[in-house]
Amino acid sequence: MRKFLALALAATAVAAAAMPGVSAATPDTAAATPDPLRWGPCPQQAGSRDADAPRLECATLGVPLDYRDPGGRQIEIAVSRLASKDPSKRRGVLLTNPGGPGGSGLDYPALLAGAGLPKDVLDSYDVIGFDPRGVGRSTPVTCDLTPRQQARGNFPPYAHTAADVAQEAPYARAVAEQCATSRTAWMLPHTTTANTARDMDRIRAALGEPKISYLGASYGSYLGAVYTTLFPARSDRIVLDSNMGPDGYSPTGFRLLGRGMEDRFPDFAAYAAAHPEYGLGTTPQEVRATFFELAERLDAEPVGAIDGTLFRGVTFERLYADGLLPRLAEEWRALDKGEPLPAPPPVPENLLASHLYVICGDSRWPGKIRDYQRGTAIDRLTYPMLGGSTGNIKPCAYWPDSRVEPPVRIGDRGPSNVLMVQNERDPGTPLAGAMKLRRAFGDRATMVTADQGGHGVYPFGRTLCASSTVTAFLVDGERPAEDLACAAEPDE
Repeated sequence: MRKFLALALAATAVAAAAMPGVSAATPDTAAATPDPLRWGPCPQQAGSRDADAPRLECATLGVPLDYRDPGGRQIEIAVSRLASKDPSKRRGVLLTNPGGPGGSGLDYPALLAGAGLPKDVLDSYDVIGFDPRGVGRSTPVTCDLTPRQQARGNFPPYAHTAADVAQEAPYARAVAEQCATSRTAWMLPHTTTANTARDMDRIRAALGEPKISYLGASYGSYLGAVYTTLFPARSDRIVLDSNMGPDGYSPTGFRLLGRGMEDRFPDFAAYAAAHPEYGLGTTPQEVRATFFELAERLDAEPVGAIDGTLFRGVTFERLYADGLLPRLAEEWRALDKGEPLPAPPPVPENLLASHLYVICGDSRWPGKIRDYQRGTAIDRLTYPMLGGSTGNIKPCAYWPDSRVEPPVRIGDRGPSNVLMVQNERDPGTPLAGAMKLRRAFGDRATMVTADQGGHGVYPFGRTLCASSTVTAFLVDGERPAEDLACAAEPDE
C-alpha cells in the first residue's frame, strides 16, 4: 500500500512539567545544547532529479535513545539543509516532513523546491529535512519482513466476515513477534512520535535557533501538533497540511481511512462517468456499482497479482491526486476485461517496520480478536469500500507492552501560531479527523479548507486561495483572523 507522512520537535524545562514521565524538576533533556551540525555532501538520493538537489547539505546528529536518560545510549539522526538563497531575507529555519510514519524526509527540501515552494519562502528560511528516528539513515529499524510480507503492505486483507478477522490474527501475531525479536527490538519502546518531536528540538538546538517554523503533511501534521504541544515556546510559524485527528494513527484514526475513501471516491466516479470510453458506467452511481462488482469478482478470482484487497488498495492510492484518475480508470478497464496489471513493487522493509514501530508504540490497540470483529462489522456497513481492511486486526494488537509514556494530548495551551490547511475530500487524512484536531487546538489554530479532492494542499494543490494564505503566513506572519473556506477553482 501507500506510505503515509510525518513530523515533530521537542522539550523545555517548562514543557518538562507537562511531559509524561518527566518531573518538572528534571533538567530539560531535549534542551541540552548538542554540538553544531557539520554540513557536507548528501548521500545519493534515489530519484532526486530536482534542480535544487545539488544544493542540499547533510549532517548527522547524536540524540538520546531514551530522553529519560539523556546521558545513556545515543542514536544518529540524519539531517539536511537547503540554505536560503538570499541571506539578507532569511528569518529562520523551516523544518519539514513529508509524512509517514516511515517516510524519509532527507531529500524533502529539494522536492518541495522542485514542486514549486515559492521563492519568498525559500529566501526566508533555511529549509530543513530529516529522516525520523528508525527511518532511512536515522538508525533504521527492522521487523525482518520477508518479500512476501513486504508485498502485503500496510493494510490487512479485506475482512468480509468475523472468520476472516480470526484468520488474519495469526499473521498479525507473527509480524509483531518478528518485530519484537529483531536486531533492532531495543528501539521498540523509544520509536514514538513524542521522541521524534524531541529529536526535532535537538535539531533546533544544534542549528542554534531559539525557535523553529514548521511545514508538515499527513502524519507530519500529527507530529507537528505534538511538537508545538510539547514545546509551544519554541514554535514559530506552524503549518499543518492534510491533518490527522488529535490521536494520530490510533485504532480510531486508522479506521478513519475508510471514511476518507468514501469522501473522495465521488470525484473519481464523476470523472469516469464523464468519460464513457472507459466503459465503467455513465453515471456516478453506475461507477460505484462497478467498484463493488470488480472487488467481488477479484476476491473470488484474482487477475494476475491483483486480488480484491489489492484492487481496493490501488484504487485508494490513486485517489491521492487528480492526475492519477485517468490511470485508475485505465486500470479498472483492464481488470474488467481480465487483463493483468503489473504487480506493485514491494514496499521497502524499513518503511513498513518503522511505520509499525511508531503506530503500535504511540497507542494501545485492542488485544482481543472480538474487538476487531466488531469494528470491522461496523465499518463494512459504514465505509463499505475500504472498512473491511482498515477495521481488520493489525500487528499492533500483539505489540510488546513496553511503552514508556502515554500519547501526548493535543490541547489549546500555547500561542496562536498554528495554520491548518485541508482539502475537503482527502482520502488519506479525511476532513472529519482534521475537524477534531481543529477543535482540540481551540484558539491556537486557524483552519483553511479547500474545495478540492486529493491528499496534500501546499505547495501541490490547485487552490490559489489556500496556497497564497500559507505563503503569506510563512513569509509575513499574516494569518486569517478566522477559519477560511476556499472555493473550488476551475482547471487551467
